[in-house]
Amino acid sequence: MTSTLLPEKPLLLSPSLAATIGLEEAIMLSALGELAAPGNATNTVCLNADAAAERLGFWGPDDIQRIAKNLQEKGLIDIISAPFTSSGELRVRFAAGVLSQPVTAPAPPAPTPARRQSNTIGALWQPDAELMAQIAQYNIPDYFIRQQLPEFVTYWRERGEPHHAWGSKFLKHVVRQWREHETGLFKRDQDTTVPADWRPSGDAMQLLVRNAGISQAFVEDAIPEFVLYWRERGDVGRTWNSKFIQHVKRQWARYTSALEHDTAPQRIAADWQPSRDVYDVLKLANIDLDFARKQVPEFVLFWRDSNQLNASWNTKFLQHVKHHWARQHALNAQPTQVHSHAGQQQTTAASTTRDRSLIQDLTDRSWAS
Repeated sequence: MTSTLLPEKPLLLSPSLAATIGLEEAIMLSALGELAAPGNATNTVCLNADAAAERLGFWGPDDIQRIAKNLQEKGLIDIISAPFTSSGELRVRFAAGVLSQPVTAPAPPAPTPARRQSNTIGALWQPDAELMAQIAQYNIPDYFIRQQLPEFVTYWRERGEPHHAWGSKFLKHVVRQWREHETGLFKRDQDTTVPADWRPSGDAMQLLVRNAGISQAFVEDAIPEFVLYWRERGDVGRTWNSKFIQHVKRQWARYTSALEHDTAPQRIAADWQPSRDVYDVLKLANIDLDFARKQVPEFVLFWRDSNQLNASWNTKFLQHVKHHWARQHALNAQPTQVHSHAGQQQTTAASTTRDRSLIQDLTDRSWAS
């Protein structure tokens, strides 16, 4: 049939072969197989640049070298020439069983029942080591190969059909099952709605609790809210752990910020410490920070004993430290009296200090006037 759309001899392609080894690899193997001469005992062919341009002109030299290497890794050919990109030729040797054997004699007569029975698969049939190695080249794990064996043997024994190469048939069966298995895994990894009993993975919990320092109880409490929110929205995804980590970190930041800036009056905690901002303000006021730190225990003790509530203990502590710092410097700045009256003045200053109680010191706001 002549057609302007098909001016050249078409390439023959086996759909099952393409599904097994890949489309590009099947095309390359078919093109190389056309070069094999009948009765070629060495199973060796050479694809030169001209033949490649004629039959595989849709590929460049790099593509031809890459696909040929893929075929070699799959155990179908051996490359025995220099790289095609530099030498301009691809000389390969086919693996055993790739090329069909030439017919040199008349076809044998139809097999007798005994002949047919001898070619059916045995009940104890097992793949040999060479076949297992060949299947392993497809990156198929050994356990998966073994799982396919009982079903394969049972199926073909029930059919009772003979075959001359059960190893090749088993290879195709396992590869096909593995492709379907991978497709199923891929589909399961695709976007899905969050399950009702979803929980974050162990890695996600470790990242939140240990690495981010978030309370585990806070993380656990966030799970039901997270699941309910996304189930009601009906959104689909496959990165629920990542979404959960972002959600918890965002909620934790809001929670800690709310605690830090809470304006509701609260009782001072037993382990209360002023924030870093307080020390920054004191430093700007040229107040000794060691002096300020020494005031913390007395300040906490007084206000816990008083059991009073306050909206900002940082501000209260700031006032307290400023007041005592000003008093200390006021006392140090008093002029020196005549020596004869020095003892009396010291006694008077000491008695004045003792007459002023801690409550008056802490509640005094005269510095603000």
